[in-house]
Amino acid sequence: MAERAQYEELARQLSAVGAVKRDMGRILPPDCPAGSAAVLTLLGRHGDMRMSKLGELLAVDMSVTSRHVAHVAARGWIERLPDPADKRSRILRLTPAGLDQIDELSRRTTHLFAERLSDWTDDEVGQLIRLMGRLRDSFGDCRSTPVRLPAPLAEQPATAAPVVQETTRTPAST
Repeated sequence: MAERAQYEELARQLSAVGAVKRDMGRILPPDCPAGSAAVLTLLGRHGDMRMSKLGELLAVDMSVTSRHVAHVAARGWIERLPDPADKRSRILRLTPAGLDQIDELSRRTTHLFAERLSDWTDDEVGQLIRLMGRLRDSFGDCRSTPVRLPAPLAEQPATAAPVVQETTRTPAST
């Protein structure tokens, strides 16, 4: 098992990933913010779906999902079709314009990574991909797993069990 200092350094490095995400946000088209890009990407990867499923995949509240969907629908990137199984629900589907937008997002992201990681070997990029995937798998669905926080050291007896604290925090957008 890793030492405490390694976990502390990992926390610092992951905090710094925010700078990478901000840089990625800067390359998005002005009319396609990160939330909209995430909606398009998920629909492109998973196909047609209900808004509730999209909200689960985005790991955000339904009101946030609704705003993102309204944004991409207003630009003609998706259509909202009646759900044959439940007329009260809608199925979200990419339009040809939405597929074009996904291609543009992919082109921009690929260009950014190719530019910034030009001095990395293919093996190093592959290692990063594998390790980030493994890290994400280790955390699973952050919304449904209780976070175990130790009591402050001054209050913690030597045999204290970790305090389980439910969290409703929403993970950052993808």
